[in-house]
Amino acid sequence: MEFIANEGKNVEIVAKNETYLRHAIKTKFVTTEDDYIEIMKEYVSKIYEEGDIVSISEKIISICQNRIVKREDIHIGNLAKLLSFFANRKNRGGYGVGMPINMQYAINKVGPLRVIFASIISGITKIFGIKGVFYKIVGREVSGLDGFYDGAWDEYRDIGIEIPKDSNKVCNDIKNKLGISCMIVDSNDFGQVILGKSDDIKLNDKILKGLIKDNPAGQGKQQTPIILIRKK
Repeated sequence: MEFIANEGKNVEIVAKNETYLRHAIKTKFVTTEDDYIEIMKEYVSKIYEEGDIVSISEKIISICQNRIVKREDIHIGNLAKLLSFFANRKNRGGYGVGMPINMQYAINKVGPLRVIFASIISGITKIFGIKGVFYKIVGREVSGLDGFYDGAWDEYRDIGIEIPKDSNKVCNDIKNKLGISCMIVDSNDFGQVILGKSDDIKLNDKILKGLIKDNPAGQGKQQTPIILIRKK
């Protein structure tokens, strides 16, 4: 098969002295009506070979799981408005707690005291050039929230997308039903997180992140949330 990369990305990448090929798989626009098993069956099964690893954007898994928060259900309070004023408006390739609605989500998720503490410690550490402390304190549920902006898709303007539930279990479900070794990732142009992987994958997370360190799925309207990775 011909491996195709998104514009500005390379098909080949080297990780731990091994060369791998990446193929960006274009899919339909995934909604809460879709099933991730059917998505993988339709777009991946025909081209997958034993030994491949498939990288799946956490966003489409979350949407299939209906891990959606609606704008209308988040009531922004004065504390969120105040704290968001002091936060960086842009974060992790999207919009972070600099937006009051995202800050309110954080307060709702982990409580006001933890968010206030995280804000204070973050403010202090930034003086010394240390970034990302806020999200380390409030946790992955908050840092992983996506959406509430229409930079790429109008459909995401009024919804937030939470991180998937039971990512390892999802990957093993895909492996058991379709024979596809896979990982679920939260990846953007600023960093990568491995949220889960099927048990048969023996590469450690550092190497797996190296396979997608340039965010081959892209950051905009590429509509390629699935990347097939094959050792050359």
